[in-house]
Amino acid sequence: MDYVEVIEKHSFDPSIWFALRRLVRDRRIDIVHSHDYKTNVLAWLLAQSEPVTALSTVHGWTGRSQREQWVYYPCDKRVLARFPKLIAVSSEICQELVRHGARPSRIATVLNGIDHRTFRRDRSRERSVRGTLGLSDDDVVIGAVGRLEVQKRFDLLIDAFAELRTARPELRLLIAGDGSQREALQARATGLGLGATCRLLGQRNDLVDLHHAFDLFVQSSDYEGTPNAVLEAMALETPVIATDVGGTAELVRDGLDGCIVPAGDRGALVRATAAALAAPDLAASHAREARRRVETTLSFDARMAAVEAIYVELHQRRRPINAAPVVRAQV
Repeated sequence: MDYVEVIEKHSFDPSIWFALRRLVRDRRIDIVHSHDYKTNVLAWLLAQSEPVTALSTVHGWTGRSQREQWVYYPCDKRVLARFPKLIAVSSEICQELVRHGARPSRIATVLNGIDHRTFRRDRSRERSVRGTLGLSDDDVVIGAVGRLEVQKRFDLLIDAFAELRTARPELRLLIAGDGSQREALQARATGLGLGATCRLLGQRNDLVDLHHAFDLFVQSSDYEGTPNAVLEAMALETPVIATDVGGTAELVRDGLDGCIVPAGDRGALVRATAAALAAPDLAASHAREARRRVETTLSFDARMAAVEAIYVELHQRRRPINAAPVVRAQV
């Protein structure tokens, strides 16, 4: 993979347009593959001015700033409707694209994948990892990972945890990640009297290690695309409870790979978590099934094979079968 970085001086730097055109011409690029609203516009414009095909992987529209909601995202959906091919990372995103004018025949739904070789649990390391976090053998740990932003609803998770601790004082909650809600979440935990039983760990680069300390992984989000944090938990055989948002329920099949609950429903979150903690053998069975799923259907290998098949399809539309090899550009 040949990586070329094009540096912007500011958000509306016109020089990047000329740099991208030179890159396309010099490398004789056939397919320009974009991944967000700004690069989607650039890919589409390149397809109008150069002999290239535009392709976008659509990861969703999860920002909540007014400019994104009222300007960037509506414009993005209109631009995407003009693309000859789109990759949606969930069925929900596919449906949203169709609602905004994209032809269903031009959309392929390809769920996110994960490198199951890198994300692998080593049971022999669990005690030592827990020790580095100051956890005892008797502690039962609920883990969560994500940006500390409103959409992730860690406030809901903290409230559910506080309720669960009334019957299970051995419970501990560890939340990895940072964001604008950190102070508010810490104040909420303090106000509920959780003390050291609820810890905000901040930004971490050792998520594989952290999962070795988790007995259960909970995602409490109000909205998601196709969450990588859930895929990581599945690969690391941490039993999963997650809200039915975005493509989550396409990753975790309820009752097979984990438990899916409605978004925003604290009672459902409490009940599902209590049930998983009360039946650890069943939770472990779900975790093993989740691991099998990421080794096959949700493997990174399977995802890349699907994307490469789309590259071949687009290339063969443009040229005879025996044409020169395709060169791809990721923008």
